[in-house]
Amino acid sequence: MNEVQPIRLKKDINKMKRALHGRNKLLFVLGINLGLRISDLLTLKVSDFFEENNRFKKYAIITESKTDKKRKMAISDAVKKEIKSAGITKYSDEYLFPSRKGNKPIGRVQAYRVLNEGAQRAGLTEIGTHTLRKTFGYHAYKGGASIQTIQKLLNHSSEKDTIKYIGINQDTVDEVHLTLSL
Repeated sequence: MNEVQPIRLKKDINKMKRALHGRNKLLFVLGINLGLRISDLLTLKVSDFFEENNRFKKYAIITESKTDKKRKMAISDAVKKEIKSAGITKYSDEYLFPSRKGNKPIGRVQAYRVLNEGAQRAGLTEIGTHTLRKTFGYHAYKGGASIQTIQKLLNHSSEKDTIKYIGINQDTVDEVHLTLSL
């Protein structure tokens, strides 16, 4: 199996957004904006984002399945917009990504399939469920977040793991040399 990469270019992120619709687009947009592991992303519920009075919460608080640690995430305007665009406008205890098989979320395999079909339509390769989290980390870094902050956000044990995970490669290093003009 090939290692997946972050989506480095905003134009490619936009291609993916155009290639996906409804629940599938919501999965992609929340994945790249929240940086959660796919197992945690798939188990999100509408109630993680809405108060019972149908207003958006300020924070989504989840317990990460891998680490059993609580994670508090500010709910951005981009996330709110995409949730509304998916037709979700009020509190419920339903999963954001419901399966057709009873009261449970879609599985990892279905999420992978959705993302890969979107990637094919968008003309992108090296895409998988980890792409979402890697894209979050990569763009947080490009936006000025420190490696230490991203390490904390991704719950990594070392900076080295984070650097490798978010796909800082020679092109990224070259860009610093080519754009720095002191």
